[in-house]
Amino acid sequence: MADAHGPAGRGARVTHTAAPAPLARRIEELLEHRIHANAQFFGQHAERIALLCHLMAERFARGGRLIAFGDLPADRSDVRHVAVEFVHPVIVGKRALPAIGLAHEGGPLPAQVELIAEADDIAIAFGARTTEIAQSLEIARGRGCLTIAFSHGDAEWQFEPPGEDPFVRQELVETLYHVLWELVHVFFEHRGLLAGRTGGSVHDAGASSFLYPFLAEREADLGAVLEDVRASVLMKAEEVGELRRQTITDAAEDLPAAAATLRRAFADGARLLALGNGGSATDAMDVVADFRTPPHGWPARPAIDLTEDPAILTAIANDIGVEAIFQRQVIAYGRDGDVLIALSTSGNSVNVIDALVEARRRGLHTIALVGYDGGRVAGEGLADHVIVSRSQHIPRIQEAQASAYHVLRELVEEQLP
Repeated sequence: MADAHGPAGRGARVTHTAAPAPLARRIEELLEHRIHANAQFFGQHAERIALLCHLMAERFARGGRLIAFGDLPADRSDVRHVAVEFVHPVIVGKRALPAIGLAHEGGPLPAQVELIAEADDIAIAFGARTTEIAQSLEIARGRGCLTIAFSHGDAEWQFEPPGEDPFVRQELVETLYHVLWELVHVFFEHRGLLAGRTGGSVHDAGASSFLYPFLAEREADLGAVLEDVRASVLMKAEEVGELRRQTITDAAEDLPAAAATLRRAFADGARLLALGNGGSATDAMDVVADFRTPPHGWPARPAIDLTEDPAILTAIANDIGVEAIFQRQVIAYGRDGDVLIALSTSGNSVNVIDALVEARRRGLHTIALVGYDGGRVAGEGLADHVIVSRSQHIPRIQEAQASAYHVLRELVEEQLP
């Protein structure tokens, strides 16, 4: 297959043959493990998650902030992800809530928490219970923060994902903090549930009220609302389970083909580039972390995060425009034979599309993970391998995409027949 853009795989959508039986079975195993772990985790913790949402809403209503911190590179991506979700809500009508992400570029985590944490804050620790994480949680609790963690330790609220697979555990954690972000807002819609705990009224949309429609004020019984939130937790968990199944099942040919592309590229000395906007930028960080510092004793692979350097991003955005922030970096870093992974919930982001077009022009292989109906990326065949999560709900799309790129990462190393 070839067209005006060049050889097959560079200018048109590639047609793949069905994956061999052992590989197909392995993909099905990876999917079913995720479906089971998801149902088990949220079935076990739905009631506690509902209670935690109420406590978090009270803290935010008193002027508290979310303080997120993590130790390892993959944890840093979750730190950035949860912060952007709370500060810049993608669901219209949700209030912007203050959240600060702390990672190692700011120095030792305990020292940062010591400087930043205040009494009404919510401290959320990502990753294993390292010395730094333990010390940071201890400092946060000493300040009066509400503390949350995802491994055994000293946090008041601990949610230990089942199993030992670090990818599956991280996917469950991502779904959990998305659910916390979505459902904490329920309690702002029921002001009477917070007013007695806050010492004052709750401002419906906070400092961003001019951006969002007025949120209705209504009283409600706490027990009834907590039960509704618990049921919503289970519903959202079921939704993401179904979307993971659709995403990975529909990509049963693209995922192994994309993995083979990456394997050949690394064997030839090529590199991976990754990009995305907002929450998808943090997923690009995670992709790069998974290749640079992989689990399971896998070899580290060369990868560049095009979202990583704020000086480069802001210089290009200021001097040329936001549309060029990734294209300019593809021009700078991209080489014939490299691979570009682009993440977009809509498939329509102009800066993502321009980067994909530039990548093809320069002879890069391209992989895209997109949501909705695939947008322009899928409709116009702008990537060699397109993996579509067919949903209009951005948090669920990102959670399913995390499963897809984790499965992709695993297939790069497994090399099943």
